[in-house]
Amino acid sequence: MTTPKPELSPTAMLMQLLSGTLVAQAISTAAELKIADHMSDGPKSAAEIATSTSAHAPSLYRLMRALAMVGVLVEHEGERFTLTPVGECLRSDVPGSQRPMAVMQGRHWRLAALAELAHGVRTGEASFKKVFGKSVFEWFASNPEEGAIFHEAMSSGSVPTSAGVAAAYDFSAFERIADIGGGHGLLLAAVLKAHPRTRGVLFDRPYVVAGAKKNLEDAGVAARCEAVGGDFFESVPAGCDAYVMKHILHDWDDARCAAILGRCREAMRAGGKLIVVEAIVPPRGEPSFAKLLDLQMLSTTDGGKERTEREFGELLATSGLRLTRIVPTPYRVSVLEAVKA
Repeated sequence: MTTPKPELSPTAMLMQLLSGTLVAQAISTAAELKIADHMSDGPKSAAEIATSTSAHAPSLYRLMRALAMVGVLVEHEGERFTLTPVGECLRSDVPGSQRPMAVMQGRHWRLAALAELAHGVRTGEASFKKVFGKSVFEWFASNPEEGAIFHEAMSSGSVPTSAGVAAAYDFSAFERIADIGGGHGLLLAAVLKAHPRTRGVLFDRPYVVAGAKKNLEDAGVAARCEAVGGDFFESVPAGCDAYVMKHILHDWDDARCAAILGRCREAMRAGGKLIVVEAIVPPRGEPSFAKLLDLQMLSTTDGGKERTEREFGELLATSGLRLTRIVPTPYRVSVLEAVKA
């Protein structure tokens, strides 16, 4: 007979929640040190991995012991460890590796902005701007190494999401699709791979789309995809059947979202569609990661936020667009379809 675990007291539950910062930082540190990459061929001790990673063996053991407690590793006799399925996701050489995302989660700029979250709550202003004196995207432009880490993280996070979107929404009717703010092209590559007759335009800042070549080539769609650099506040490529934006609108306040949407509306062909891929904040009482991600937006972006279905509808309407339907996906995001009103 199994003895039921005692329920945690409110104080113990609060302390468990507060430990989330330590768990996230432990995972991020493991990703930065590439610990999982050194564990692909069987059990390893911290001492063995320390030699390969130039780490302090006793301290590395302490890190790995903690990761075993939260299900990233398994500790065996003799202080040896193996990867769990969760830990496998931190390997650099596996499809859909989440190592870049884990690395980004522990970067100083992100933690510094979160440390000032109270400023954002008091004022409604981005705490990132309070700490660094400029918006996060302006800061990335002057700190290209950190910007590259961010964009690589966004690409790694896009792998499962992009596949889910390509499977959930029918893109077959579109001859030419523009991915606005498409980063390294993971979503567009997934869509083009699923629809061999469709052509694509990847649009983002010039230094961003420059990093998309390998992803497009690996997917076998480079010959059908044009990479264009520019600024979506000024203009977007004209004449496409569909304009796709994934995790773009949540970076900006309503006024700047309206500006981006306006550029897309101007560029759309007659009968064209706008495809917005975002998390949707559900009604009161329903749990959703979007409600936590919204705090990341508050701390880091200049006015960005997660939105409800009603807020998306109102935002689209202010730009002369009409929300026609919402298609759910298995990966925390939904596909919102809109047309010219």
